[in-house]
Amino acid sequence: MPEPSLRQSIDAYGRLMRLDKPIGTLLLLWPTLWALWIAADGAPRLDIVFIFALGTLLMRSAGVVMNDYADRRFDPHVERTRERPLAAGTVSEREALWLAAAVTLAAFLIILPLNRLVWALAVVALFLAASYPLTKRFLAVPQAYLGVAFGFGIPMAFAAVQGSVPPLAWVMLLANIFWAVGYDTCYAMVDRDDDLKIGIRTSAITFGRFDVAAVMAAYAATLAILAWVGARAGRGIFFHAGLAVAAAMMLRHGWWIRRRERQPCFRAFMDNNWVGAAIFIGLFVDYALRSGRWPTF
Repeated sequence: MPEPSLRQSIDAYGRLMRLDKPIGTLLLLWPTLWALWIAADGAPRLDIVFIFALGTLLMRSAGVVMNDYADRRFDPHVERTRERPLAAGTVSEREALWLAAAVTLAAFLIILPLNRLVWALAVVALFLAASYPLTKRFLAVPQAYLGVAFGFGIPMAFAAVQGSVPPLAWVMLLANIFWAVGYDTCYAMVDRDDDLKIGIRTSAITFGRFDVAAVMAAYAATLAILAWVGARAGRGIFFHAGLAVAAAMMLRHGWWIRRRERQPCFRAFMDNNWVGAAIFIGLFVDYALRSGRWPTF
């Protein structure tokens, strides 16, 4: 087999990092932005926003490379993942490890201007990202662990802005855990048959015939906790309007997934990007129009 060209290698690395599929980065980014705005009372510094946005992209890229490395024996047997670069053999295991290390290093370098608490929390975030793939072997609901990993930008954001992590940040992290259980159960419903064959544990398998009810309960818990957070942060009508829009989207997801068909379930998962965006827009507008608070330079 001929050696791949530089262009082919770069394309394979990009696909391995899911640069062509930004949904994971966005699901990481929205809770981080919620936290930055609340921690800074609606006026976060734009340089910190940029650092966290880029860091989210890099850490998500490192996380999916590590996930694919951990699943390299399983992915060839799953319809949706068999064409991934590691599963298809277009990227070697050694290349994947070097790529994960390089992207992780880049993520750490960009947070150097921030305080030491952020550095310490970044180490925890890295551990969570690296260990998540292993939880699919023994946790009944690994999506809850994913929620911690995907939401760890929340305490990091508070640490960057306030120099500490108040209880409110951990409550927001709890909301993100429920949200991740909801949207990633939709995702797991797509692969349920394949996951049963290869022995991976997921929330869709654990919840069984109550999977749709579990998704909707997780969504409801997310919105209830965020409403409480908004009240504690002094947010008003625009923030709650954002939550109402998110709730309407979530109800639509329940309709889509009711028959447990692959494509509608995947569509519901993807639509959670707009759920996160609706909540952020409500928060942004509430701070800007009600409190006159805008990002600063």
